[in-house]
Amino acid sequence: MIDDADRLLLARALELAERGARTAAPNPLVGCVIARRGTVVAEGWHIRPGEPHAEAMALAVAQEGARDATVYVTLEPCAHHGRTPPCSDALIAAEVGRVVVLSNDPAPHASGKGLLQLVDAGIPVDVVDDDDPLAIAARRQNAGFRSAMTLGRPHVTCKAAQTLDGRTATWSGDSRWISGVEARARVHELRARVGAVLVGSGTALTDDPELTARDCDPPVEQQPLRVVWDRSARLGAASRLAQTVSRGPVLLLCAPGADASRRAAVAETGIEVVEVADLAAGLEVLHARDIQSVLCEGGAGLAGALHGAGLLDRMIVVVAPKLLGDPLAPGLLGETGTSATQMADAMSLAAWSSETIGDDLWIDAWLREPR
Repeated sequence: MIDDADRLLLARALELAERGARTAAPNPLVGCVIARRGTVVAEGWHIRPGEPHAEAMALAVAQEGARDATVYVTLEPCAHHGRTPPCSDALIAAEVGRVVVLSNDPAPHASGKGLLQLVDAGIPVDVVDDDDPLAIAARRQNAGFRSAMTLGRPHVTCKAAQTLDGRTATWSGDSRWISGVEARARVHELRARVGAVLVGSGTALTDDPELTARDCDPPVEQQPLRVVWDRSARLGAASRLAQTVSRGPVLLLCAPGADASRRAAVAETGIEVVEVADLAAGLEVLHARDIQSVLCEGGAGLAGALHGAGLLDRMIVVVAPKLLGDPLAPGLLGETGTSATQMADAMSLAAWSSETIGDDLWIDAWLREPR
């Protein structure tokens, strides 16, 4: 059982894990706090693959202070040899007195093994209940990692801005700018945290976006992979994506049999071209490259296709205090193939929250919780 003091230290461990949000992938985000009678002895977090895990960082700081102390960790300690030694071995060697864990490791080769090893060594282990808000926060924090381990594909978040009457662009396709400066800055921070940013050919051709994470504090170490779902390979050499390949890689996913001359013209710009049968196959390509999280910034057509294929996990919708007043203008989702005819059959969200950013309302909706 955990008490209020435990909860405070677990919340701190979640904060520490966030420090690896841009760099830890494809490893999970993990934070660790070592405390003795409620007083923090050491803290740790995982920064990037090949560097010490959160527990190892904290133990190195704690030294002898870890003996008989309580260790709070956001993810089950690993028990396998990877780029670094097992954390369960290190905790046992340090003779810690208790371990409190917020979430299990979903990786098939690791799940449950670290906990079992600690228990076999006589160390008391408390695992926070799955429905506890802190445990839910821990799973969401590693949504990409958990999706890769349990679904074999990246976690997909669709971000869109809309007017108060639910329009994401004018009938002609103009969408700059629906949301305000503050919300757009938040989107750049989202880009800095994901492995790939995805748009459809319509957005790529109409908006001509660059899709890099810019003006972030601190500046990004590595840009996300920029991906275009362009079945006919229509992206031109004059596009911003083609002109900025030197700033970060661009991948174009086209349909099998797309015009060879178009594919060759795109490839000449430095953009990688890969043929895929559908969106699910496109996500498989990204998964094979250790990309665990995708931010879709495409239009209604792409968002609807992802939702219809059961590939959309989360939606971030920015609602601006504007009225377009055009019933022909596009909404959030295009054709999904799953539309409900009765309100009782409408899809319910797993969870949602909202906050005000500048003049806009930022809605964060989870279609499904990470496993």
